[in-house]
Amino acid sequence: MRSDSEQQATGPFAGGARYNSYGAFLKEKFGARVGKIVVDAGFTCPNRDGTAGFGGCIYCNNDSFRPATARRSDPVSRQVAEGVAYLQQRYRARKFIVYFQPFSNTYASLERLIPLYEEALDHPDVVGLAVGTRPDCIDEAKITWFENLARTRLVILEYGLESTSDKTLSLINRGHDYGCWLRAVRLTRGRGVYISAHLILGFPWECREEMVSMAQEVSDVGLDFLKLHHLHVVRHTELARRFLADPFTLLDYESYVELVVDFLELLNPAIRLERLFGLASEEHLLGPHWGKTKAEVQRGIEQALLRRGTWQGRRYPGRS
Repeated sequence: MRSDSEQQATGPFAGGARYNSYGAFLKEKFGARVGKIVVDAGFTCPNRDGTAGFGGCIYCNNDSFRPATARRSDPVSRQVAEGVAYLQQRYRARKFIVYFQPFSNTYASLERLIPLYEEALDHPDVVGLAVGTRPDCIDEAKITWFENLARTRLVILEYGLESTSDKTLSLINRGHDYGCWLRAVRLTRGRGVYISAHLILGFPWECREEMVSMAQEVSDVGLDFLKLHHLHVVRHTELARRFLADPFTLLDYESYVELVVDFLELLNPAIRLERLFGLASEEHLLGPHWGKTKAEVQRGIEQALLRRGTWQGRRYPGRS
C-alpha cells in the first residue's frame, strides 16, 4: 500500500477509489457489467412464524424495497427472465446474479431449496446466486451444497446481522444473538462461498462510539462483503408504530456521512462494500427525509472521504 502522503490525492483501491467496491470486484471477476436480480421465493422467517418469535424484525417491511419484478406469485424462472430483460435494457448488464432477498431464503429443507436455486441458475446469463438469510437458518448440509455449487458458480451467503450488540438484537426482535451469527460465519468460512453481512447504523439507543466500533468487531471474522444501511422508519412496521407514538431522533444526512467515513476508516480494507446507505420508497418512508437522490448520497460520502484525506482501512488496527 502507498504511503499516506501519496494517497491524499487518490485512494488506494481500484480506479483511485477510497473504499473497496463490490462493483469493482464483479467487473474484475466477470469482465462485464453484472446486474443483480431480486426474486421472492415465498419464504418466511423464524422470528415471524413462532420458531424464534413473532412479528419479525421491528423495522422490516419488504414492500419498501422489493422491485416490481419480484412477485412471489410468479415462478422464480419468470422473475429471473423479467429481471434480466429490465436490467439489460436499463443498465446494459450482460451477466446476472440472482438475489434471493425477501425474508430468510435458506429457511426450508434442501429438498425444497435446491429446485428453486437450480431454477434461478437455469438462465444462461446467470453466473451465480446471492442468498439472503439468517444465521439460525443454516447448517452443515446446506453449506456443503453451496460449497459444491461454488466450484462452478459465484455463491454469496448474506447473513443478516444488523448490530453486534446483543441488547440491540433483542430490542429489534431478531430472535438470535451475535454468537449465533459468528457461528454461522465460522461454519461457512473456507468453503469457497463468499460471506456477506448487513449492518444498520442509527438505532437511537446506540451511541456513535458503539456504531463505529462495529467496524473493528466485524473486520477480522472472515467477511468478504458488507452492506451498510442507515436506520429508516417505514410504514406498517412495529418501529413505525413506536415512532409515531413517541418520535425519536434519526440520523440527519450530514451526521450519517461523517459516521460512515469514521466507520470506513476502521474497517478492514479487504472487505468489499456492497452498499453505503439504505433506500426506501417515499411512499413507505416516515423518516429520515434527506431530500437527496441515491447518486447525491453516494457522491456526498465519496466527497467526505476526499475532503478528509482518508479511505477505508486508514485506521484499521491490522494495517501494515
